[in-house]
This record gives sequence, C-alpha cells and structure tokens, in this order.
Amino acid sequence: MKRITAAFMLTLTMVLLSGCNPMVLDPKGPVGDSQRDLIWISTLLCAIIIVPVLILTAVIVWRYRDKPGNKAAYKPKWEHSTKLETIWWGIPIVIIVILAVVTVRYTYHLEPSKPLESEKEPLVIEVTSLDWKWLFTYPEQNIATVNYLKFPEDRPIEFKLTSDAPMNSFWIPQLGGQIYTMSGMAMTLFLQADEPGVYYGAGANFTGKDFGKMRFDATATSEEEFAAWVQEVKGTGTELTMDGYGKLAEQGTAEIQSFSGYPQGLFNSIVNKYAVPGSGGHHHGGESTESAEYSKASTDEAKSTADDQEMNMDMDAEMDMDHEHHADHE
Repeated sequence: MKRITAAFMLTLTMVLLSGCNPMVLDPKGPVGDSQRDLIWISTLLCAIIIVPVLILTAVIVWRYRDKPGNKAAYKPKWEHSTKLETIWWGIPIVIIVILAVVTVRYTYHLEPSKPLESEKEPLVIEVTSLDWKWLFTYPEQNIATVNYLKFPEDRPIEFKLTSDAPMNSFWIPQLGGQIYTMSGMAMTLFLQADEPGVYYGAGANFTGKDFGKMRFDATATSEEEFAAWVQEVKGTGTELTMDGYGKLAEQGTAEIQSFSGYPQGLFNSIVNKYAVPGSGGHHHGGESTESAEYSKASTDEAKSTADDQEMNMDMDAEMDMDHEHHADHE
C-alpha cells in the first residue's frame, strides 16, 4: 500500500510540474534564446553522468539490501579492471571537456556589452537602481519613467546601468540574464525583444526590507506605438528636477511615474558622484559620449590651470631678476 501511495504521489507531482513554464525557458529575444540553449546543453551533458549514477545507486541499494534469505552473491574480493576504469573515468572527462568548450563559446557570444547584430540603431536607456525603485531615463527622447519600461520590438536596446543605492541586479528573464548595478560604475547590457509583449522585470539582489517590491513591467511595442507613447509622456508637462530626483532617491518605495523631461547629464552625474576624484567613473563596455566630453573638459581645465600657474611662476622669477639687477646697478 505504501509503495502504491508513493508511486501515486510521484506521478501527481510530475503532472503538476509539467504545467510549469519557467520564464528563462520561454525566451522572447536573441540573448534569451542563446542562454536557454546553453542551459539545455549543460543539463543534457550532466544528465549523461547523473542519470546512470542514480539508476545504479538505486539498483545497488535494492539488490544488496539487508533482508532475510538474501541470495545475492557475496564477493568480498575485487579485481582491477582496466576496461571499467577507462569507462567510468573516460566518459566524465570527455563530457567535462565538451562542457568547457561549449561554455567558453557561449560566454564569449553572450558578453553583455557586445552589440547585437541588427540593421537598426540601438535605443539607449539609462537605468538607475534606487532604494527601492527603478529610474529609467531616455537620453534621445529626454523623458524618464519610474518602475516601468517601454521600448520598440525587434530593435536592440542598449541599457546603461548604475546605482545610487546599494548594489542591485537588473533582470528581465525572458530577454536575457541579469547584470549588476553598482555605484560609481556604468555597466552596459544589450537586449532585444523579438515580439510585442509585457515582460516581467525585477531586482534580483537583496537590498533591504522592500527589495521584493523592485519589480517593473518591460513592454515591447511597435515603433509607431513607442513614438506615440513618447509624445504622450512629453505631453504630461511634469519634469524631473534635481530636487525631485533627490526626493525620489530617498529610501522608500514608489508608484509608477513618468516625466516629460529631466536634468541633462543626470546619469553621468550619478556615476561620477561615487567615483574616485580624477577617475571619471568606470564604464564597462565603453565610455559614454557625455562622460568622455566631461572627462576631456576636466582635463583641459586642469591643463589650463597648470599653464596659468607656470606662467605666473615665470613672471615672478623674471621680476626677481629685475630687482636684483637694479640693486647691483645702484
């Protein structure tokens, strides 16, 4: 009776689990497709070792269990078998080599800052993680949103990511893997949605009591719908000021919001806010144009200051020589 009950429960569990639809196994973009393939390849290669081991374990436990009248042959003396040793050492080694080659290939192919192949120019979206909310700024459209994203389908999205709070992790499971947001750094992540839809997004890193509320909808639409949405946001007339950003950055949750404008260079100012003086912030995957211009301006200003100081020193030295010459003449 117990065996029948156990078999029934196992069958029921398998039936229930078959209805699950993990988001990472239902990708809607090229990056998600490649990551799903890597998951399946790794799982199947590991299963070649794990499944036979589990089956043999069950057979050995059942066959050599302690029971009255056990007629299994007792063989305390074993002989070395080169053939068996080659099999149970050779197969895992070959699988590990194959897994290593596949992993290296996909790791290079899935480099987050590597641009996606497309005839369309990528749309740049700047992402800032706060406690406990997400701020998205669109530099080309000069609009901003809180806790929701909208972008065109079938077009690469170039995410620039940083943090004005503890380190977090930006993740849209159906489009691609997660990437960390860190203060003083600007990370780059390329993603793309191959079809329209509303995709689940979240922060995947623990950052305090309300980190579980750092969720957002990432909506992929047509180019026409995206352009209409941009005009709709611009028509709200509500702009994000520096004072408004300061309040938004305070610890706490926030509702969905949109802004028809925001301070120019806000993202780079957040990155440089935590950067070591003179470093200009660290940009993974290439330095942004604004940051490069900022760094160049700082360098030019420093050079100009140094030149002025050198000129003043030369003038002072020349005046001292004139005074000495006049004194000698007297």
